[in-house]
Amino acid sequence: MKRKIALIFLAALLLLIAGCTFWRIVKYGESGVYDFNIFSSRPLFASPQPFALTTENPERMPKTISFAAHRDVELDRVLADNGTLAFLVLHHDRLIAERYYNGHSRETPSMSFSMAKSFLSILIGCAIADGLIESVEQPVTDFVPELRDAGYDQVTIRHLLQMTSGMDYFESDNPFGLHPHFYYSEHLVKDCLALTLREKPGVRYSYKSGENELLGLALTRALGGKTITAYMQERLWEPLGMQYGGLYSTDRPGGVEKTFCCLSARAIDFLKFGRLYLHEGEWNGRQLVPRQWVRDSTKIDETQGSAWFYQYGWWIMDRETGDYRASGHLGQYLFISPSRDLVILRLGEHKGQLSTEDWSALLFAVRDAVAGD
Repeated sequence: MKRKIALIFLAALLLLIAGCTFWRIVKYGESGVYDFNIFSSRPLFASPQPFALTTENPERMPKTISFAAHRDVELDRVLADNGTLAFLVLHHDRLIAERYYNGHSRETPSMSFSMAKSFLSILIGCAIADGLIESVEQPVTDFVPELRDAGYDQVTIRHLLQMTSGMDYFESDNPFGLHPHFYYSEHLVKDCLALTLREKPGVRYSYKSGENELLGLALTRALGGKTITAYMQERLWEPLGMQYGGLYSTDRPGGVEKTFCCLSARAIDFLKFGRLYLHEGEWNGRQLVPRQWVRDSTKIDETQGSAWFYQYGWWIMDRETGDYRASGHLGQYLFISPSRDLVILRLGEHKGQLSTEDWSALLFAVRDAVAGD
């Protein structure tokens, strides 16, 4: 009995030390694509002039596919058996496949997870075009002066976009770690201001969600009294003709957007971000994002410690073709192939038995089957 009381006391003490964030980790457990239900959020509203993608009927998709170690397997079976919720393919601006699995439908929203980092990058490009940010070389302390004493006066917007700031942030799902704390935190501004540097900026790439959240805080400050959600609505959501509303999760009611993880939308609207970048920021005759920003965001750059495969929030998948994608936890992929004029979106509740490398091979295989080798 005494041992049981001691364990309860210890658990209570740990919760007191860790605060309510740890309690939320214990309560909600592992993250999932419907976590928008547990977070505070700001709404995005469907465009008053929704844009419907042209659909090609019948669908032009392979029935079987070979990728990685898998040979002549049924594509639908592989997708369904490995946690896929939505699989959409756009080729030559025509929607040649729109498939849903495991209870998902066109009307079902889901979380972007780290695809949101790529979408924040788009907004940074818009903010530079709008004169709210000078350039990617502007120090982050111009917007977050509280970090000057921590050495961030040498950290630029480019460093945060390429994840080369040298920030002391370890990306791990350890429930006692910093990353889950950020995911469930109700005080993200305070958390960002507590981030220190492990090394000088521009030394090496290291994937860290904290860099993206700090980038989001810088954008929030650059916007003045406007929220990131309102800016997304004005600069992208309405002009892209989003057919449904969406949600930007926040750390608490009236707080800041979780830019590193948490934009929720329907698959058909996520796909439009891919079409926008496929056309280098042009949308039906209107240049929504500067063409040069799209090119700079997705070109290979290995200067200032940058890794060739990760640029301004986008993952470069192939040195030769320049194909790239936005990627998120549990296998959210927005794959863009400029050379094949093709976009593929895969949303999932998990990756199933397939590794990240397997999923990459599957996307390439679908690309080649649809658009030719």
